Amino acid sequence: MTQPYDAIIIGGGHNGLVAACYLAKAGRRVLVLERYHTVGGAAITEEIHPGFHVSVASYSMSLMRPEIIAELRLPEYGFAVYPKTPSYFMPFPDGEHILLYAGDRERTKREIARFSAHDAAAYDAWEDFWDRCCDIIEPTLMQPPISHAELAQRFGDAGYSDDWRRLMLLSMGDLLGEFFESEYIKAIMVPQSLISTMAGPATPGAPYVFLVHAIGRAIQGRRGIWGYVRGGMGTVTRTLAAAATDLGVEIRTSAPVAQVLVEHGAAAGVILENGTTIRSRTVLSNAEPKRTFLGLCPESALPEDFRTRLERNWRTGGTVYKLNLALAELLRYRAAPPDLPAEVVSAGTIDIAPTLGYLERAWDDFKRGEPSREPFIEIFSQSPTDPTLAPPGKHVMSCFCQYFPYEVAGRSWDDGLREEIADRILAKLAEYAPNITNAVIARQMLSPLDLERRFGLTGGNIFHGEITPDQSFNLRPVSGFADYRTPLAGLYLCGSGAHPGGGVTGIPGYNCAQVVIGDLARG
Repeated sequence: MTQPYDAIIIGGGHNGLVAACYLAKAGRRVLVLERYHTVGGAAITEEIHPGFHVSVASYSMSLMRPEIIAELRLPEYGFAVYPKTPSYFMPFPDGEHILLYAGDRERTKREIARFSAHDAAAYDAWEDFWDRCCDIIEPTLMQPPISHAELAQRFGDAGYSDDWRRLMLLSMGDLLGEFFESEYIKAIMVPQSLISTMAGPATPGAPYVFLVHAIGRAIQGRRGIWGYVRGGMGTVTRTLAAAATDLGVEIRTSAPVAQVLVEHGAAAGVILENGTTIRSRTVLSNAEPKRTFLGLCPESALPEDFRTRLERNWRTGGTVYKLNLALAELLRYRAAPPDLPAEVVSAGTIDIAPTLGYLERAWDDFKRGEPSREPFIEIFSQSPTDPTLAPPGKHVMSCFCQYFPYEVAGRSWDDGLREEIADRILAKLAEYAPNITNAVIARQMLSPLDLERRFGLTGGNIFHGEITPDQSFNLRPVSGFADYRTPLAGLYLCGSGAHPGGGVTGIPGYNCAQVVIGDLARG
């Protein structure tokens, strides 16, 4: 009997939809199954209060590959990105501030020079270091992963072995110390190395996390520029779904998968929670690896050693608490230049992370199983750039906050802690922008536990697993199975738990689709 589908994709997040598009372009019959009532996964826009729309989980754009955007013709479906200008604003408790302008070195250097002439001069070397690293690693992204040994060899062949040492072995604090002297400048540079990572400024390997956030070219084809997607991050998956539908992909929502169907030692389709069996030649899982292999696969379908390695070694602990706000007005920061309108200040990313020591102490709290007493807060206000997301004169704001453990010592996120932490975050913001006290109209609170419940992010990890060096390249998710294939024939991994990792990139979906297309062609 002819199989009705060549591929079933579990999960309608961005990677699943990218994989669906490329499989359909290759002439394959594809079905996407999404458990929620709409596609999107963690890239979704929703109304949290009448007239106020936010990017609920993922919140900013840079990493989506321009090749994918162009080949799937996403702009024709409404995909557009506004670059952030300025790119960063950081206020300090003493009333100082610093502004960064991605793509404009000279303007940024003038800002840095207010704190240190030495650091302004060193900024070129800092940017050149990251450019060299990106030049070597970027060509490895749109293909199955190479090994760490091969990567080190590429750095060596280019004459940059010391750059490999810096990137993979140093802590971010040590790396910054090789370039800068001012604590202010170190503070503004460190946060992107810690995003959703169980690490502090003194943790080795964190510079690689910085590189992951620096390598994107979604905006103007230029590296390191971040922006907002018009209509919020839900536009990413909405346009991907439209492209997929036009290519002939069938998408079913409110269709949660209970189990991968296994016959004769191979994946043969899926069984839905309502008992329906749907057959296919291949199954691609966009779910996190532990959820895929330990939750959706029958225990007997996978080697015991593989299951044990994944269960013990694959780190999925979350650090993130997301607080989305509907505001009566924008925040007015005490440290902001008086001649700079609030709409301009709030257009870029704003970090509350005044020193490396502040961040290390927040990380120390987490290691004890305690929510950070003084958290790292990264703030995004899209409405100054895209006023369609809020009523006239009103605004939306997202706070991406660390460090908050999935399992809290002596507490539960459901015993009132979720609300206590929201209050703690708002109190910290009030130290920098006192008007927030009376500006909040509504709030949406997402602890690590909520991120797991809502989006299937095991442990609340937004990347489907740490993206530190030991969980990257040929080690993601498990050595020996990093090429998107799995120990179960016919089952593939197409989500962020595969190379090159998390973030809204579309790369795991693209790469996995190419592997599946080749395997199907070979029968």
